[in-house]
Amino acid sequence: MTQTNRQILLVSRPQGAASTDNFRLVETPLAPLAEGEVRVRNHFLSLDPYMRGRMNDSKSYAAPQALDTVMIGGTVGEVVESRNAKFKAGDKVVGMAGWQEYGTSNGADLRVVDTTHVPLSAYLGPVGMPGVTGWYGLNGIIKPQAGQTVVVSAASGAVGSVVGQLAKRAGCRAVGIAGGAEKCRYVTETLGFDACVDYKAGNLYQDLKTATPEGVDGYFENVGGAVLDATLARMNPFGRIAVCGMIAGYDGEPVPLKFPQLILTQRLLVQGFIVTEHLDVWPQALTELGTLVGKQQLVYRESVADGLENAPEAFLGMLKGQNFGKQLVKLI
Repeated sequence: MTQTNRQILLVSRPQGAASTDNFRLVETPLAPLAEGEVRVRNHFLSLDPYMRGRMNDSKSYAAPQALDTVMIGGTVGEVVESRNAKFKAGDKVVGMAGWQEYGTSNGADLRVVDTTHVPLSAYLGPVGMPGVTGWYGLNGIIKPQAGQTVVVSAASGAVGSVVGQLAKRAGCRAVGIAGGAEKCRYVTETLGFDACVDYKAGNLYQDLKTATPEGVDGYFENVGGAVLDATLARMNPFGRIAVCGMIAGYDGEPVPLKFPQLILTQRLLVQGFIVTEHLDVWPQALTELGTLVGKQQLVYRESVADGLENAPEAFLGMLKGQNFGKQLVKLI
């Protein structure tokens, strides 16, 4: 009996905000493995903000997601069949199988992981692409120095939570920006940031000024828009800004800077980056992050949707900030 693979395809481009109509759930027979191929039963699917940009047919750092193909995405799972000498049934692997229950690969995109001390799902979060993103943006661009102040937007999320905790370990004052009182409590009480500003309440600039009495030396940017404007106004001379995401502009609306002259007057370094262009640092970053998670010295939180069919709704909710921590979909 032929096995069936459930998949979610991107079937249309968003016009403004993305919607569930842009996706379609299909069932596809699994073909027999060819020589050199590996079949993985995916256990978890990662949902990440970058996927929204891939849905657009516009110039970016990567080609747009093709229509009527499986939506892109990181996955972790277990090898269930292998005709590749590098993998055996039972291996736990990280890959990029996308929004589907089974992935078939030549093995080039797969990495075997050890789940003895690190849970499988964590390889999509703090010990995966989000964790390395935070690690590189902080260490490669912001270059934290003890006693300095580092601000992190989307501080309760998968990337921001790692940045703040690593900044604290480097001896910095870590200040988060997050949406809602509950997320801000988590950022300070659980993650250990020194302060957190709720951008949904009060006066963002004044609250940030109170939280950063000595100004801001490093800023990890996930959001853009009003959050970036407020933080720019607090930057110290020669501050460093690592631009990871601009979720405020993912629906295609322009998000102009109010005071771009601050980049000049404060002599700021503003550096955008794509973590997959820095593969040389991944081994070091993953080793450090895996050690911290294994020793329970790096805290993380997950929001888990159950079932592939719920991936589109979970993805749209994440874009609106409805998730808490790393957004995953449990597939098994």
